Amino acid sequence: MASLPATLGAFRGADAPDLEALRKCVHCGICVPQCPTFRVLGEEMDTPRGRLYLMRAAAEGRLGLTAALGRHLDLCLGCRACETACPSGVPFGALLEATRVQLRRHGPPSRHRLLEAFVFAVFPEPRRLGAVLAALSVYRRSGLRWLVRATGLLRPFPRLAAMEALVDGVPRAEPLPAVVPARGRRRGRVGLLTGCVQRHLYPGVNRDAARLLALAGYEVVVPAAQGCCGALELHAGRADAFRARARALAAAFPADLDFVVTSAAGCGAAMKAYGHWLRDAADLGAKTRDVLELLAEAELPLGPLPLTVTYHDACHLAHGQRLRQEPRALLRRIPGLTLLELPDSDLCCGSAGVYNLLEPAIARDLLERKLACIAATGARVIAAANPGCLLQIAAGCRARGLDVEIVHPVELLARAAERAP
Repeated sequence: MASLPATLGAFRGADAPDLEALRKCVHCGICVPQCPTFRVLGEEMDTPRGRLYLMRAAAEGRLGLTAALGRHLDLCLGCRACETACPSGVPFGALLEATRVQLRRHGPPSRHRLLEAFVFAVFPEPRRLGAVLAALSVYRRSGLRWLVRATGLLRPFPRLAAMEALVDGVPRAEPLPAVVPARGRRRGRVGLLTGCVQRHLYPGVNRDAARLLALAGYEVVVPAAQGCCGALELHAGRADAFRARARALAAAFPADLDFVVTSAAGCGAAMKAYGHWLRDAADLGAKTRDVLELLAEAELPLGPLPLTVTYHDACHLAHGQRLRQEPRALLRRIPGLTLLELPDSDLCCGSAGVYNLLEPAIARDLLERKLACIAATGARVIAAANPGCLLQIAAGCRARGLDVEIVHPVELLARAAERAP
């Protein structure tokens, strides 16, 4: 958490974790079975209370910013399921982010320096990401992908293999107009975040989000100059880069908007935290809403869609933004759609930003658990409200041979809206 420059045990300068917040943990253990890494590893220090114990020890001067501390925090997905379970209200996500900032500034070098250098040079930069995805598209169409997989060339490089497996195809770009006019009774004026991965791999989600918001009565503004929200940097402890992106994004949106809307759960959670990290973008953070959050309050004309669907709770929507019922309520409004509850719906799928690239073995274990739950439902459609989840689950379904469709909820709503009488 942001603080005045000071020394707090092993923590130095600004952005040290709040010691009183760390001391709120009473080690009751209610969070333990909710923690994805504990389910995989079974280690106490890889539970929320174990990590909080280590963070508190560092804050109280009983532990330095060691490689071991960094490793236990690196293994955390940052899913925040522990926050939902915690009876004491420990703000685990903010404490984790602040400690990662301290480790980034004053701790030992990261174990993944080269991969992280690539990730942070490309993923938050839409133009660079677009160029890399275009190259991947050529790689896929040329037959090189088949050759690489047939020869097992990437087997000794699991992180590269994980990255290569995620992207099956790159859809054609669908630029949105600068303004999408409201239809019917006007409810307000909103800005739409197009995102980084979202704009390139799921442009249809942005298109459908804009259409549905317009149908709900909102004029939708889509600034062409908008960039990344900074979520990846925040989760990695890159506070300065995160603040710079937040300021730039705030400057890109008009000040007179009622809301700024995103259809990516991770972006929304990071943006809603802007006020905690910097004043310059606090207003944008306060105006941020997930698209499903706004649509749940509107009346949408929806026609029949005879599908059997199950819904996966994206971590940063369910735990980060506490939005669970809104997506389900919207899907249940669609005539003819049968919504089946997914067992362990809010257990992380293993995506977690770029966690599936940095820690592919644990991510793969979590994905297999998710796929087993999906197969048990018998649903033919899986809905999830975050691009990382969509990529991860789709890659797993392809590898497992599951004949299912993976979509964002707004895609189903848009199809139903097209069938409205």
